[in-house]
Amino acid sequence: MQDIVIVGGGAGGLELATHLGRKLGRRGKARITLIDRNHTHIWKPLLHEVASGSLDADLDAVNYRVHAHRNGFQFELGTLCGLDRTRRCLVLDALVDDTGEEILPRREKHYDQLVLAIGSVSNDFNVAGVAQHCIFLDNPAQAQLFHQRLVDRFIRLDRELESGQSDRRLRIAIVGGGATGVELSAELFKAREWFSTYGLRTITPAHLEVTLVEAGPRLLPALSERISEGVHRELTKLGVTVRTATAVVSAGPEGLTTKEGELIASDLMVWAAGIKAPPFLANIEGLETNRLGQLLVEPTLQVKGDPAIFALGDCAGYAFTGDDGEQRWVPPRAQSAHQMASTVAQNIRRELAGKDMQAFQYKDMGSLVSLSEYSAFGRLMGGLARGGISLEGKLARLAYVSLYRMHQAAIHGWPRAMLLAFTDRINHFIRPRFKLH
Repeated sequence: MQDIVIVGGGAGGLELATHLGRKLGRRGKARITLIDRNHTHIWKPLLHEVASGSLDADLDAVNYRVHAHRNGFQFELGTLCGLDRTRRCLVLDALVDDTGEEILPRREKHYDQLVLAIGSVSNDFNVAGVAQHCIFLDNPAQAQLFHQRLVDRFIRLDRELESGQSDRRLRIAIVGGGATGVELSAELFKAREWFSTYGLRTITPAHLEVTLVEAGPRLLPALSERISEGVHRELTKLGVTVRTATAVVSAGPEGLTTKEGELIASDLMVWAAGIKAPPFLANIEGLETNRLGQLLVEPTLQVKGDPAIFALGDCAGYAFTGDDGEQRWVPPRAQSAHQMASTVAQNIRRELAGKDMQAFQYKDMGSLVSLSEYSAFGRLMGGLARGGISLEGKLARLAYVSLYRMHQAAIHGWPRAMLLAFTDRINHFIRPRFKLH
Protein backbone atom coordinates (compact mmCIF):
# COMPACT_ATOMS: atom_id res chain seq x y z
CA MET A 1 0.00 0.00 0.00
CA GLN A 2 1.37 3.42 -0.93
CA ASP A 3 2.29 5.98 1.71
CA ILE A 4 1.12 9.48 0.79
CA VAL A 5 2.50 12.07 3.19
CA ILE A 6 1.26 15.68 3.30
CA VAL A 7 3.36 18.21 5.22
CA GLY A 8 1.40 21.28 6.27
CA GLY A 9 -2.18 21.48 7.52
CA GLY A 10 -3.13 24.87 6.13
CA ALA A 11 -6.06 25.47 3.81
CA GLY A 12 -4.65 23.45 0.92
CA GLY A 13 -2.97 20.71 2.95
CA LEU A 14 -5.99 19.98 5.14
CA GLU A 15 -8.40 19.99 2.20
CA LEU A 16 -6.11 17.59 0.33
CA ALA A 17 -5.71 15.22 3.30
CA THR A 18 -9.47 15.22 3.83
CA HIS A 19 -10.21 14.44 0.17
CA LEU A 20 -7.60 11.67 -0.11
CA GLY A 21 -8.60 10.23 3.26
CA ARG A 22 -12.19 9.88 2.13
CA LYS A 23 -11.39 8.58 -1.36
CA LEU A 24 -8.32 6.43 -0.67
CA GLY A 25 -7.70 6.02 3.06
CA ARG A 26 -11.15 4.76 4.00
CA ARG A 27 -11.09 2.29 1.11
CA GLY A 28 -7.67 0.88 1.96
CA LYS A 29 -6.12 2.08 -1.30
CA ALA A 30 -3.38 4.17 0.35
CA ARG A 31 -2.16 5.36 3.74
CA ILE A 32 -2.65 9.10 4.05
CA THR A 33 -0.66 10.96 6.71
CA LEU A 34 -0.87 14.68 7.49
CA ILE A 35 2.05 16.23 9.40
CA ASP A 36 1.87 19.63 11.07
CA ARG A 37 3.69 21.36 13.91
CA ASN A 38 0.39 22.47 15.48
CA HIS A 39 -2.45 20.49 17.01
CA THR A 40 -5.20 22.54 15.38
CA HIS A 41 -6.06 24.36 12.15
CA ILE A 42 -7.27 27.93 11.72
CA TRP A 43 -8.02 29.32 8.26
CA LYS A 44 -5.12 31.73 7.71
CA PRO A 45 -7.19 34.60 6.22
CA LEU A 46 -8.91 34.84 9.63
CA LEU A 47 -5.73 35.34 11.68
CA HIS A 48 -6.27 39.10 11.80
CA GLU A 49 -9.58 38.38 13.59
CA VAL A 50 -7.76 36.14 16.08
CA ALA A 51 -5.27 38.98 16.61
CA SER A 52 -7.99 41.55 17.32
CA GLY A 53 -10.12 39.21 19.44
CA SER A 54 -13.08 39.06 17.06
CA LEU A 55 -12.47 35.33 16.61
CA ASP A 56 -11.77 32.87 19.41
CA ALA A 57 -9.27 30.38 18.04
CA ASP A 58 -10.13 27.90 20.81
CA LEU A 59 -13.71 27.69 19.53
CA ASP A 60 -13.17 27.87 15.77
CA ALA A 61 -10.07 25.70 15.41
CA VAL A 62 -10.21 22.24 13.80
CA ASN A 63 -8.42 19.56 15.82
CA TYR A 64 -6.24 17.58 13.41
CA ARG A 65 -6.46 14.28 15.28
CA VAL A 66 -10.24 14.34 15.55
CA HIS A 67 -10.61 15.40 11.93
CA ALA A 68 -8.21 12.67 10.78
CA HIS A 69 -10.20 10.02 12.66
CA ARG A 70 -13.41 11.15 11.00
CA ASN A 71 -11.99 11.34 7.48
CA GLY A 72 -9.81 8.29 6.95
CA PHE A 73 -6.28 9.66 7.36
CA GLN A 74 -3.64 9.77 10.07
CA PHE A 75 -2.19 12.82 11.80
CA GLU A 76 1.35 13.13 13.11
CA LEU A 77 2.70 16.06 15.10
CA GLY A 78 6.06 17.21 13.82
CA THR A 79 8.25 19.78 12.13
CA LEU A 80 10.00 18.99 8.85
CA CYS A 81 13.76 19.56 9.18
CA GLY A 82 15.31 17.36 6.49
CA LEU A 83 14.56 15.44 3.30
CA ASP A 84 16.36 12.46 1.75
CA ARG A 85 14.96 12.25 -1.77
CA THR A 86 17.02 9.19 -2.68
CA ARG A 87 15.58 7.09 0.14
CA ARG A 88 12.24 8.90 0.00
CA CYS A 89 12.38 9.77 3.68
CA LEU A 90 11.66 13.02 5.43
CA VAL A 91 13.18 13.92 8.78
CA LEU A 92 11.04 15.31 11.59
CA ASP A 93 12.68 17.34 14.33
CA ALA A 94 12.48 16.30 17.97
CA LEU A 95 9.40 17.61 19.77
CA VAL A 96 9.96 19.16 23.20
CA ASP A 97 7.64 20.75 25.73
CA ASP A 98 7.96 24.22 27.25
CA THR A 99 10.41 22.90 29.86
CA GLY A 100 12.70 21.41 27.23
CA GLU A 101 11.76 17.81 27.95
CA GLU A 102 11.59 15.60 24.87
CA ILE A 103 8.12 14.39 23.90
CA LEU A 104 9.00 12.78 20.57
CA PRO A 105 12.54 12.05 19.32
CA ARG A 106 13.99 13.11 15.98
CA ARG A 107 12.66 10.56 13.52
CA GLU A 108 12.24 9.59 9.87
CA LYS A 109 9.06 9.10 7.86
CA HIS A 110 8.94 7.10 4.61
CA TYR A 111 6.85 8.28 1.69
CA ASP A 112 5.98 7.04 -1.78
CA GLN A 113 4.45 10.40 -2.67
CA LEU A 114 5.13 13.58 -0.73
CA VAL A 115 3.08 16.77 -0.83
CA LEU A 116 4.66 19.94 0.54
CA ALA A 117 1.98 22.40 1.64
CA ILE A 118 3.97 24.26 4.29
CA GLY A 119 2.67 27.71 3.41
CA SER A 120 4.67 30.91 3.77
CA VAL A 121 6.23 33.20 6.35
CA SER A 122 6.41 36.98 6.51
CA ASN A 123 9.10 38.61 4.40
CA ASP A 124 10.86 41.32 6.40
CA PHE A 125 13.10 42.16 3.40
CA ASN A 126 16.03 42.29 5.85
CA VAL A 127 14.76 45.57 7.30
CA ALA A 128 16.73 46.25 10.46
CA GLY A 129 14.94 45.55 13.74
CA VAL A 130 11.76 44.09 12.25
CA ALA A 131 12.34 40.54 13.50
CA GLN A 132 13.05 41.84 17.02
CA HIS A 133 10.36 44.50 17.43
CA CYS A 134 7.45 43.65 15.10
CA ILE A 135 4.86 40.91 15.38
CA PHE A 136 4.11 38.76 12.34
CA LEU A 137 0.74 37.09 11.70
CA ASP A 138 1.94 33.85 10.11
CA ASN A 139 0.26 31.44 12.52
CA PRO A 140 -2.28 31.31 15.37
CA ALA A 141 0.42 31.54 18.06
CA GLN A 142 1.65 34.87 16.68
CA ALA A 143 -1.92 36.17 16.31
CA GLN A 144 -2.67 35.19 19.91
CA LEU A 145 0.55 36.86 21.07
CA PHE A 146 -0.57 40.12 19.47
CA HIS A 147 -4.03 39.75 21.01
CA GLN A 148 -2.62 39.24 24.49
CA ARG A 149 -0.43 42.31 24.16
CA LEU A 150 -3.39 44.26 22.82
CA VAL A 151 -5.53 43.29 25.82
CA ASP A 152 -2.74 44.19 28.24
CA ARG A 153 -2.17 47.57 26.56
CA PHE A 154 -5.88 48.44 26.62
CA ILE A 155 -6.16 47.58 30.33
CA ARG A 156 -3.05 49.63 31.14
CA LEU A 157 -4.35 52.55 29.07
CA ASP A 158 -7.69 52.48 30.88
CA ARG A 159 -5.90 52.62 34.24
CA GLU A 160 -3.72 55.52 33.12
CA LEU A 161 -6.71 57.48 31.85
CA GLU A 162 -8.62 56.90 35.09
CA SER A 163 -5.62 58.21 37.05
CA GLY A 164 -5.79 61.48 35.13
CA GLN A 165 -3.18 60.92 32.43
CA SER A 166 -5.46 62.22 29.68
CA ASP A 167 -2.64 62.52 27.14
CA ARG A 168 -2.06 58.76 26.97
CA ARG A 169 -2.77 56.88 23.71
CA LEU A 170 -2.45 53.34 22.40
CA ARG A 171 -0.37 53.66 19.22
CA ILE A 172 -0.38 50.74 16.79
CA ALA A 173 1.53 50.73 13.51
CA ILE A 174 0.85 48.17 10.77
CA VAL A 175 3.28 47.85 7.86
CA GLY A 176 1.71 46.52 4.67
CA GLY A 177 -1.32 47.81 2.79
CA GLY A 178 -2.49 44.41 1.56
CA ALA A 179 -5.52 42.53 2.80
CA THR A 180 -4.04 41.60 6.20
CA GLY A 181 -2.96 45.13 7.07
CA VAL A 182 -6.19 46.72 5.87
CA GLU A 183 -8.44 44.22 7.64
CA LEU A 184 -6.51 44.32 10.91
CA SER A 185 -6.67 48.14 10.93
CA ALA A 186 -10.47 48.05 10.85
CA GLU A 187 -10.72 45.19 13.36
CA LEU A 188 -8.74 47.19 15.92
CA PHE A 189 -11.40 49.90 16.02
CA LYS A 190 -14.09 47.27 16.48
CA ALA A 191 -11.99 45.84 19.32
CA ARG A 192 -11.89 49.25 20.99
CA GLU A 193 -15.69 49.45 20.79
CA TRP A 194 -16.06 46.07 22.52
CA PHE A 195 -13.53 46.94 25.21
CA SER A 196 -15.59 50.05 25.96
CA THR A 197 -18.77 47.96 26.03
CA TYR A 198 -17.26 45.45 28.45
CA GLY A 199 -16.05 47.90 31.08
CA LEU A 200 -13.10 49.98 29.82
CA ARG A 201 -15.34 53.02 29.37
CA THR A 202 -12.68 55.71 29.74
CA ILE A 203 -11.17 54.70 26.37
CA THR A 204 -12.64 56.72 23.49
CA PRO A 205 -11.87 56.64 19.75
CA ALA A 206 -9.36 59.43 20.29
CA HIS A 207 -7.28 57.17 22.54
CA LEU A 208 -6.53 54.65 19.77
CA GLU A 209 -4.08 55.70 17.07
CA VAL A 210 -3.65 53.23 14.20
CA THR A 211 -1.18 53.99 11.42
CA LEU A 212 -1.19 51.86 8.27
CA VAL A 213 2.06 52.17 6.33
CA GLU A 214 2.38 51.10 2.69
CA ALA A 215 5.51 51.52 0.56
CA GLY A 216 3.54 51.50 -2.69
CA PRO A 217 1.41 54.31 -4.10
CA ARG A 218 -1.92 52.86 -2.89
CA LEU A 219 -3.57 50.23 -0.75
CA LEU A 220 -4.62 46.82 -2.08
CA PRO A 221 -2.68 46.82 -5.36
CA ALA A 222 -4.38 43.54 -6.38
CA LEU A 223 -7.74 45.33 -6.56
CA SER A 224 -8.91 48.15 -8.80
CA GLU A 225 -7.97 51.73 -8.09
CA ARG A 226 -11.62 52.59 -7.40
CA ILE A 227 -11.89 49.92 -4.70
CA SER A 228 -8.53 50.95 -3.28
CA GLU A 229 -9.73 54.54 -2.98
CA GLY A 230 -12.96 53.38 -1.35
CA VAL A 231 -11.09 51.35 1.26
CA HIS A 232 -8.70 54.25 1.88
CA ARG A 233 -11.66 56.54 2.41
CA GLU A 234 -13.47 54.18 4.81
CA LEU A 235 -10.34 53.57 6.90
CA THR A 236 -9.78 57.30 7.20
CA LYS A 237 -13.37 57.71 8.42
CA LEU A 238 -12.72 55.12 11.12
CA GLY A 239 -9.67 57.06 12.27
CA VAL A 240 -6.82 55.15 10.64
CA THR A 241 -3.87 57.25 9.50
CA VAL A 242 -3.01 55.83 6.08
CA ARG A 243 0.56 56.48 4.92
CA THR A 244 1.13 55.38 1.31
CA ALA A 245 4.42 55.80 -0.57
CA THR A 246 6.17 55.47 2.78
CA ALA A 247 9.11 53.07 3.03
CA VAL A 248 10.19 51.75 6.43
CA VAL A 249 13.96 51.35 6.85
CA SER A 250 14.13 50.17 10.47
CA ALA A 251 12.11 49.23 13.53
CA GLY A 252 13.08 49.85 17.14
CA PRO A 253 11.66 49.96 20.67
CA GLU A 254 10.15 53.40 20.03
CA GLY A 255 8.57 52.69 16.65
CA LEU A 256 9.25 52.67 12.92
CA THR A 257 11.73 54.85 11.07
CA THR A 258 10.89 55.86 7.50
CA LYS A 259 13.24 56.43 4.58
CA GLU A 260 12.95 60.19 5.21
CA GLY A 261 14.13 59.73 8.81
CA GLU A 262 10.71 60.24 10.41
CA LEU A 263 9.84 58.23 13.52
CA ILE A 264 6.34 56.72 13.61
CA ALA A 265 6.02 56.25 17.36
CA SER A 266 4.33 52.95 18.21
CA ASP A 267 3.49 50.80 21.21
CA LEU A 268 2.67 47.75 19.06
CA MET A 269 3.95 47.04 15.57
CA VAL A 270 2.71 44.46 13.05
CA TRP A 271 4.66 43.54 9.92
CA ALA A 272 2.40 42.40 7.06
CA ALA A 273 4.39 43.72 4.10
CA GLY A 274 4.83 40.54 2.09
CA ILE A 275 5.52 36.82 2.22
CA LYS A 276 8.16 34.31 1.21
CA ALA A 277 8.44 30.54 1.33
CA PRO A 278 10.05 29.04 4.46
CA PRO A 279 13.87 29.30 4.06
CA PHE A 280 14.22 25.54 4.60
CA LEU A 281 13.05 24.84 1.03
CA ALA A 282 16.06 26.56 -0.52
CA ASN A 283 18.34 24.02 1.21
CA ILE A 284 16.82 20.93 -0.42
CA GLU A 285 19.52 19.83 -2.82
CA GLY A 286 18.50 19.48 -6.46
CA LEU A 287 15.23 21.42 -6.26
CA GLU A 288 14.80 24.84 -7.88
CA THR A 289 13.29 27.86 -6.17
CA ASN A 290 12.30 31.35 -7.31
CA ARG A 291 13.17 34.71 -5.72
CA LEU A 292 10.53 34.17 -3.00
CA GLY A 293 12.00 30.77 -2.17
CA GLN A 294 9.01 28.90 -3.63
CA LEU A 295 9.59 25.46 -5.13
CA LEU A 296 9.22 25.56 -8.91
CA VAL A 297 6.57 23.09 -10.06
CA GLU A 298 5.53 21.48 -13.32
CA PRO A 299 2.01 22.00 -14.75
CA THR A 300 1.03 18.81 -12.87
CA LEU A 301 2.24 20.55 -9.65
CA GLN A 302 5.02 18.00 -9.27
CA VAL A 303 8.23 19.65 -8.13
CA LYS A 304 10.72 20.17 -10.94
CA GLY A 305 13.42 17.55 -10.60
CA ASP A 306 11.45 15.05 -8.51
CA PRO A 307 8.14 13.53 -9.71
CA ALA A 308 7.57 11.92 -6.29
CA ILE A 309 7.06 15.33 -4.68
CA PHE A 310 4.15 17.73 -5.19
CA ALA A 311 3.97 21.29 -3.87
CA LEU A 312 0.91 23.48 -3.46
CA GLY A 313 -0.15 26.77 -1.93
CA ASP A 314 2.20 29.57 -0.91
CA CYS A 315 5.31 27.37 -1.04
CA ALA A 316 4.75 26.45 -4.73
CA GLY A 317 5.97 28.66 -7.56
CA TYR A 318 3.94 28.24 -10.74
CA ALA A 319 4.17 30.70 -13.61
CA PHE A 320 1.24 31.11 -15.99
CA THR A 321 0.21 33.39 -18.82
CA GLY A 322 -2.54 35.86 -17.93
CA ASP A 323 -5.36 37.06 -20.16
CA ASP A 324 -3.20 40.04 -21.11
CA GLY A 325 -0.43 37.73 -22.36
CA GLU A 326 1.89 38.60 -19.47
CA GLN A 327 3.74 35.94 -17.49
CA ARG A 328 2.98 36.02 -13.76
CA TRP A 329 3.12 33.79 -10.70
CA VAL A 330 0.06 32.22 -9.14
CA PRO A 331 -0.64 34.60 -6.22
CA PRO A 332 -0.29 33.39 -2.62
CA ARG A 333 -3.99 33.33 -1.75
CA ALA A 334 -6.33 30.86 -0.11
CA GLN A 335 -8.16 30.38 -3.41
CA SER A 336 -4.87 29.36 -5.06
CA ALA A 337 -4.20 26.75 -2.37
CA HIS A 338 -7.75 25.42 -2.75
CA GLN A 339 -7.43 25.09 -6.53
CA MET A 340 -3.98 23.50 -6.28
CA ALA A 341 -5.20 21.02 -3.67
CA SER A 342 -7.98 19.93 -6.01
CA THR A 343 -5.51 19.36 -8.86
CA VAL A 344 -3.03 17.46 -6.69
CA ALA A 345 -5.82 15.26 -5.33
CA GLN A 346 -6.98 14.38 -8.84
CA ASN A 347 -3.43 13.76 -10.08
CA ILE A 348 -2.53 11.45 -7.19
CA ARG A 349 -5.71 9.45 -7.77
CA ARG A 350 -5.10 9.37 -11.53
CA GLU A 351 -1.54 8.16 -11.06
CA LEU A 352 -2.69 5.35 -8.76
CA ALA A 353 -5.23 4.38 -11.42
CA GLY A 354 -2.56 4.37 -14.15
CA LYS A 355 -3.97 7.45 -15.91
CA ASP A 356 -2.20 10.56 -17.21
CA MET A 357 -2.08 13.54 -14.90
CA GLN A 358 -3.84 16.82 -15.64
CA ALA A 359 -2.30 20.27 -15.88
CA PHE A 360 -3.17 22.87 -13.27
CA GLN A 361 -5.14 25.87 -14.50
CA TYR A 362 -5.41 28.84 -12.19
CA LYS A 363 -8.69 30.75 -12.26
CA ASP A 364 -8.81 34.16 -10.62
CA MET A 365 -12.12 34.22 -8.75
CA GLY A 366 -11.57 37.78 -7.58
CA SER A 367 -10.57 39.36 -4.28
CA LEU A 368 -12.54 40.49 -1.24
CA VAL A 369 -11.52 42.55 1.77
CA SER A 370 -13.56 43.09 4.92
CA LEU A 371 -13.38 46.18 7.14
CA SER A 372 -14.71 44.29 10.16
CA GLU A 373 -18.46 44.87 10.52
CA TYR A 374 -18.19 48.38 9.10
CA SER A 375 -18.02 47.58 5.39
CA ALA A 376 -16.47 45.31 2.76
CA PHE A 377 -15.14 45.70 -0.76
CA GLY A 378 -14.17 43.36 -3.53
CA ARG A 379 -14.33 42.16 -7.07
CA LEU A 380 -15.64 38.79 -8.20
CA MET A 381 -14.49 37.12 -11.39
CA GLY A 382 -15.24 33.85 -13.13
CA GLY A 383 -18.00 34.40 -15.61
CA LEU A 384 -20.27 36.58 -13.52
CA ALA A 385 -19.75 39.46 -15.90
CA ARG A 386 -17.27 40.55 -18.52
CA GLY A 387 -14.29 41.87 -16.58
CA GLY A 388 -15.86 40.90 -13.25
CA ILE A 389 -18.27 42.63 -10.91
CA SER A 390 -17.43 45.03 -8.10
CA LEU A 391 -19.09 44.68 -4.71
CA GLU A 392 -19.36 46.96 -1.71
CA GLY A 393 -21.12 46.99 1.63
CA LYS A 394 -23.35 44.17 2.89
CA LEU A 395 -23.25 42.21 -0.35
CA ALA A 396 -19.45 42.20 -0.32
CA ARG A 397 -19.47 41.21 3.36
CA LEU A 398 -21.79 38.29 2.57
CA ALA A 399 -19.48 37.16 -0.24
CA TYR A 400 -16.49 37.46 2.10
CA VAL A 401 -18.09 35.28 4.78
CA SER A 402 -19.11 32.74 2.13
CA LEU A 403 -15.41 32.10 1.35
CA TYR A 404 -14.91 30.73 4.85
CA ARG A 405 -18.09 28.66 4.58
CA MET A 406 -16.76 27.15 1.33
CA HIS A 407 -13.52 26.21 3.10
CA GLN A 408 -15.53 24.60 5.90
CA ALA A 409 -17.56 22.69 3.33
CA ALA A 410 -14.37 21.42 1.68
CA ILE A 411 -13.13 19.87 4.92
CA HIS A 412 -16.41 18.99 6.68
CA GLY A 413 -18.93 18.60 3.88
CA TRP A 414 -21.88 20.93 3.34
CA PRO A 415 -24.22 19.46 6.00
CA ARG A 416 -21.69 19.91 8.80
CA ALA A 417 -20.62 23.30 7.40
CA MET A 418 -24.22 24.52 7.56
CA LEU A 419 -24.52 23.26 11.13
CA LEU A 420 -21.34 25.15 12.02
CA ALA A 421 -22.77 28.30 10.45
CA PHE A 422 -25.94 27.84 12.51
CA THR A 423 -23.86 27.30 15.66
CA ASP A 424 -21.96 30.52 14.94
CA ARG A 425 -25.23 32.42 14.80
CA ILE A 426 -26.28 30.95 18.16
CA ASN A 427 -22.92 31.86 19.71
CA HIS A 428 -23.42 35.37 18.33
CA PHE A 429 -26.20 35.79 20.90
CA ILE A 430 -25.11 33.65 23.86
CA ARG A 431 -21.34 34.21 23.99
CA PRO A 432 -19.28 37.41 24.36
CA ARG A 433 -18.80 39.16 21.03
CA PHE A 434 -15.14 39.69 21.77
CA LYS A 435 -12.31 37.65 23.32
CA LEU A 436 -11.21 39.57 26.42
CA HIS A 437 -8.28 37.43 27.57
